Amino acid sequence: MFKLFKIFFKIGMFTLGGGYAMVPLIEEEIVEKNDWMSEDEFLDVLVMAQSLPGPLAVNTATFVGYRLKKTRGAAVCCLGTVLPSFLIILTIASLLTNFYQEPKVLSFFRGVRPAVAALIFTAVFKLKKGIDASLFSIVMVVFAILCVAVMSWSPIIVIVVAALSGIFIYPHTKWRV
Repeated sequence: MFKLFKIFFKIGMFTLGGGYAMVPLIEEEIVEKNDWMSEDEFLDVLVMAQSLPGPLAVNTATFVGYRLKKTRGAAVCCLGTVLPSFLIILTIASLLTNFYQEPKVLSFFRGVRPAVAALIFTAVFKLKKGIDASLFSIVMVVFAILCVAVMSWSPIIVIVVAALSGIFIYPHTKWRV
């Protein structure tokens, strides 16, 4: 349990950019380094985490913890993910109000943005490995991109349509918990 907390605390402490930037780090620790889940199991957890309201990193940590150690694992992983952000934000908020427009602070954020974009791109690249190259998957990817990026549909509607399509196309698939 302490190792789980330590892993998620470290990821929460050193990851800027939110949940999508954390995904490759979580996958590396859980799937590659510790071999606690297969890539397919991790992808299932990630899909469930994205399907629920709330921050992706917290949902992913909670599902990973539950998958590994049930309720206590979920609580430990969730706390490990949230605590660093809470402490960092508390510290920054107390200090940043005085230094908000300082050139070095602005330069710091300009430097961090490309790194965050790269981490998000890495998450997308790693996630594509877990998606089968079936006609259904290709159609859903194109459908989602067109609906959200071109037609400005709400991502919620696209997720619901994709989920219902998956249920209809693959009615006998079981999710692993």
